[in-house]
Formats: sequence, C-alpha cells, structure tokens
Amino acid sequence: MTQSFSPPWWAKSPHIQTILPVFTKVDRPVLSRERLELNDGDFIDLDWLSFPKDGQSILVIIHGLEGSAESHYVRRLLQGCRDRGLSAVVHHHRSCSGERNRLARSYHSGDTQDLQAHLTHLKLRYPNSKIRAVGYSLGGNVLTKYLGEHDDSSLIERAVVVSAPLKLAACAKRLEKGFSKVYQSYLIKQLQQKLTEKVKDKQLGESMPVSMSQIDELNTFYNFDHRVTAPLHGFTGVDDYYHRASGMDYLKHISQPTLVIHAQDDPFMTRDVIPAADKLSPQVVYELHNRGGHVGFIEGGTPLKPKYYLERRILTFLSQSDTKTC
Repeated sequence: MTQSFSPPWWAKSPHIQTILPVFTKVDRPVLSRERLELNDGDFIDLDWLSFPKDGQSILVIIHGLEGSAESHYVRRLLQGCRDRGLSAVVHHHRSCSGERNRLARSYHSGDTQDLQAHLTHLKLRYPNSKIRAVGYSLGGNVLTKYLGEHDDSSLIERAVVVSAPLKLAACAKRLEKGFSKVYQSYLIKQLQQKLTEKVKDKQLGESMPVSMSQIDELNTFYNFDHRVTAPLHGFTGVDDYYHRASGMDYLKHISQPTLVIHAQDDPFMTRDVIPAADKLSPQVVYELHNRGGHVGFIEGGTPLKPKYYLERRILTFLSQSDTKTC
C-alpha cells in the first residue's frame, strides 16, 4: 500500500520543511542518562525515556550529524513514544551528548561499531526485549550500513531510515551549491568548534591531523572529511571514506523489515541517493515523496505549531509484525 504525504500550502518549500522544525521544537520528555564505556577507552551516552518492562521492545533512536536528544525530530519521536507507553533510548554518537569524547577520533557516517556495542549491551541486559531502531540523516546511513553488514545476525529486528545520505560523495557536492551552502556552513561551524577544542587540548593536540591555523580552511564537508574525518578513522582519504561508508550498497543485504523514507526535494541530497529497484532487498520498503525537505515532512497544523508525518509513519511501521508490509 502506497503511503501518501502532502505538505500544506505554506510548507511546500523544501527549506521551510527543513528549517521551520528547528524553530518550533516541542518539549523534550525527561530522560535518564546512562554512560556506556567502550573497549577503546572512550564512551557514548545513552538517554533513556523509559527502561523496558520484561519482554517489552526497545526503540533505539539514532540522531543525525551534530544532533542529540535535543534535536527537533528526536524530541517529537520521544513524545510519541511516551504517549504510547513505549521504551526508547537515544543513541548519542561520540561527543554529541554535551560532553566531548576522550579520544582524537569522533564519529562518522559509516561508524557501525559503536552502534553494535550499544545493541550488544542492550541484548545482554534485556535478553527478552526485541530491538527496533530509527536513524535520521547521518544516523540513517549508519543504520542502513549496520543492517546490511550484519544481515541475518542483526540485533535489530525492525527499522526505519529517514533522509539518509546513502551516497556521501554526491551529498557533499550538493551542499556546496545554492542555498544548501547555508546548511553546510551551519554544520561545519559546529564541527570546527569541536575540532578546535581537541587541537587545543594538550593530550590530544599532537594526535590531530590539522593545526589551529588550518581549521578555518576546512569550510566544506569534502575538505573537512579529507583532512580530518578520513585520517582519524582509518581511511586513505575522502574518496575512500565516502565509498566505504555510504549506505547505498548495503540496502540489498538487509534481512530485517526496514522502511526507507526520502524526499525528492531534500536540499542535502541529489537523485543519486534514490536506489534503483535492484539495489533493494525484498525486506526493504522504499518510500519516496515529492516534497518533505530534510527530516521535515510537515503535513499540517500552522506555521507556529506544525504537525508531522514522520512520527506517525515511523511508529506505525515499527509496531507491525515481522512480515514485510507497507
């Protein structure tokens, strides 16, 4: 069954869809923080909405680039989970929980090891709970790659991927054009600030691949990823990173029911992120909408109090049985 999404007349622009949610955030439910120590000496923080009762499913929420439990889309989904009495936990990428991580390395679009560590932790603590997951933007690419890498051994039994940059090179180039440069600048400044703190750190500074004087030069994702992300995370360069970390080629290996949602007008992407039919596993439901922007999908309400398609669609899909349904 095809799902329909139609924006109101005042939210047809992809930029309104992308930007307005940031300025109309809903309240975030109270969360409980858990710190997960990692094998390499670093940590990630997990923010719990509620811990599962025996046998209750757990929803893992994976945010996007420089996102957190404070992101507009995470807040809304947490509200939806709270209203339905669901157990949910926010998976923070390294350094995104409000406290800088300990190592020179951070996180990236293809980093599935931290997610696997989190999921293994959940399975050991709650062996009777099924794990479901939703990933947004960068987090959606990470989730796609994880599901494809682990195939039948995936610890996630059902998933939703939203606005994922499944072809990283194409998305990086898109963000260098037109109004999309505004989004790139906003995110790059956050990455530069975190990089500056590490370069200044006496213990980490010598491990960083750039100096203070070079940070301002890293004003595009392509440059930042080539000079910082790639060397810090074991890639030979930006092209190697984009090729190996992109989620597109993992879609056909997914064994668990998975919904992928994209908008054709997403200002972070090009048509390269739209998979051909032969790229999709039989377990993947692909949903492409004409409009919706980047993690937007405003479907009604008013400009001061918009209503959204995403939370309803995500929770409906994740609550279904383990058969492939739309």
